[in-house]
Amino acid sequence: MDNLRVNGERLWQSLMEMAQIGATEKGGCNRLALTDLDRQARDLFVSWCQQAGCTISVDKIGNIFARRPGRNDDLPAVGTGSHLDTQPTGGKFDGVFGVLAGVEVLRTLHENNIETEAPLEFSVWTNEEGSRFQPAMQGSGVYVGRFDLETEWNKTDVNGIRLKDELERIGYLGDEEPGSRNVGAFFEAHIEQGPILEDEDKTIGVVRLGQGIRWYNIKVRGRESHSGTTPMHLRKDSMVASAAVVSEIENIAHRHPNGLGTVGFMQVYPNSRNTIPGEITFSADLRNPDPQVLQTMHDQLVAFCDQLAGQRGLEIEVDHFWYFAPVEFNASDDVKAAAEALGYSHMDIYAGAGHDACYMADLVPTGMVFTPCENGISHNEVENTRPEQCEAGANVLLHAMLGASARIANDRQ
Repeated sequence: MDNLRVNGERLWQSLMEMAQIGATEKGGCNRLALTDLDRQARDLFVSWCQQAGCTISVDKIGNIFARRPGRNDDLPAVGTGSHLDTQPTGGKFDGVFGVLAGVEVLRTLHENNIETEAPLEFSVWTNEEGSRFQPAMQGSGVYVGRFDLETEWNKTDVNGIRLKDELERIGYLGDEEPGSRNVGAFFEAHIEQGPILEDEDKTIGVVRLGQGIRWYNIKVRGRESHSGTTPMHLRKDSMVASAAVVSEIENIAHRHPNGLGTVGFMQVYPNSRNTIPGEITFSADLRNPDPQVLQTMHDQLVAFCDQLAGQRGLEIEVDHFWYFAPVEFNASDDVKAAAEALGYSHMDIYAGAGHDACYMADLVPTGMVFTPCENGISHNEVENTRPEQCEAGANVLLHAMLGASARIANDRQ
């Protein structure tokens, strides 16, 4: 099977067909989790997998698993997959490429009548983006036991609509217990979502680490009062305090190698032009691939907020509601071996964003395949990559999965 390759043209056509579901005027996708558009995308994935001979299972959090039998169907399966939901102004490739690269691997094996030693499974994970329901990577998080199923079922969106009700409404509230699949290795292909591969002129990124992430909701409570009658020294201005915290988040990120800090969401009350804001709620996102450094960044943020609250005589509540520990990808040697065998230029890299594979690494040896992303732009309607880059990533995924299947079979002998 050394000469086996995917059909790059077919892969690209599949990506473009999927991109029509939720297509935006600027060329991106708006396909939020568990909407009717998400259902359409899921249905298309299921139909493609069934046409290639797979059986379909859905678990209680809505994760989809398409199974292709192996020569020894009792062996643990080699899995691959990603997500089909997008950001409100998302692109055509984030997550979707990983799902459809898997579909192309499946089709390639099916049309060539190739029987693998271990079974293969192709998955779609529920609500990876965390845009409509929080947190991100919700389906894979429930699957590996990071999140409680009942708790996540009861999460609501901004309109108060419950996640479990939406799963049932769109027909993807399955009956399989999360975490019950017999999986021996997992791979995820993904656009890099950053500029490094493009800058280094490399075709494949061999992902060795997944970045650690800490998410916060920060609430600053001051006192709203008239902007024209309240002297500066008598104000409890939540906006000025919030601005200081936002600035410190940037400072913390700069203070540490590979540190990242972002504030991307803010609500102001009462949000009036001539009223000093009384309460502001905003997000904070800290990231670092080193767990000790990330802990230090956390400690510095909390200490700064405590000190600032005392200095300004107001309240600052720091709700650290999600921690995603840095991840080591122990199956990335399969990715590197496949890239080398196929003659693709490659480099080791770490994942700056969260991915479903990061949670799967809790359970089984896991690897990630990165492909270049034009100008490093993602979570944006102009997100782009090239057909030949997608084809290369899918070829590496194919041979990494074949290698893992053979290894699992050898380990059981």
